[in-house]
Amino acid sequence: MKIKSFISGALAAILVVFAGSASAADYTVKLAHNGPEQHPFQDGAVAFKTQLEASSNGAIEVQIFPGEQLGSEEETSQMLKQGTLQCAVESAGGGLAPFVPEADLFNLPFVFSDIDHFYRVVDGPIGDSVAAKVEMALESQVLGWWFSGIRNAWNDTRPVMTPDDLKGLKIRVMGSPVLIDTFNALGAQATPMSFGEVYTSLQQGVIDGAETDHVDLLVENFFEVTKYVSLTGHMYLAAALVCSDKALSELPEDLQAQVRDAAAAATQAQRAAMDKMAGDALMALKEKGIEFNEVDLASFQSAVQSVYEKNAERVGGMEMIQMVAEQ
Repeated sequence: MKIKSFISGALAAILVVFAGSASAADYTVKLAHNGPEQHPFQDGAVAFKTQLEASSNGAIEVQIFPGEQLGSEEETSQMLKQGTLQCAVESAGGGLAPFVPEADLFNLPFVFSDIDHFYRVVDGPIGDSVAAKVEMALESQVLGWWFSGIRNAWNDTRPVMTPDDLKGLKIRVMGSPVLIDTFNALGAQATPMSFGEVYTSLQQGVIDGAETDHVDLLVENFFEVTKYVSLTGHMYLAAALVCSDKALSELPEDLQAQVRDAAAAATQAQRAAMDKMAGDALMALKEKGIEFNEVDLASFQSAVQSVYEKNAERVGGMEMIQMVAEQ
């Protein structure tokens, strides 16, 4: 069997296209995500591995790389495009929006009313439309939309109940232009940075806080370096399970079909894990002394109207935003 390698400096040991291996498996699939092993992304990844290795009768080995082991989301998105990484979980805010402006549609503040609304959008024609843009930009295939939680703003300086309370606070955001505009519009100093840098940046005072869901706040141990959570619920974070066209083309058609089937099963497993873990995380955080504050939601929604006006064209126009609202 001819072994194909794509070598690039120090990354040679980890950036390998689907290829025959020295083990019993004929092909290796590397799957990267930015969550720790306790995160629901890992549940989805393990479900993908379990089904694919079984359905391929051992022809495919799946190796999982959590916690940004292979790089940030932007870096793994680039690897997917180059074909040097087989699959990755890419959030709409961190891994997709820098390459696909239309993905920022899902990052607009308060664009989703609840979780059912979120799933109607990502599982319907709008989700398919954004997926097609992602596939073109990253030369990859979107094999499922995962859910990375309802985002809230938090900090270690003071309780925040209105946008005025955010003024002067340095809040970490993902690299999405919409998220940057959102927190600047709310009066904070939006500070984009890699997810892996957040904890130490909080420790060192580089930032005052960030915005995540309850699960990230717990499993990343951010509760150790923050105190006040504002229940803004400003964003339902979509994440795509993306696999490289170049890598998939190395597989026989029957194995490509098994990858898609495993991805569908993994999507359901990840969503179920997120649903359960979100409630568990909230209780655990309260036990650890985190202070949760209700906010004046109307004032937050009013403050971000300029974000819609500024970004409408890049996310597909006001018509597309209206379509989301009507789902």
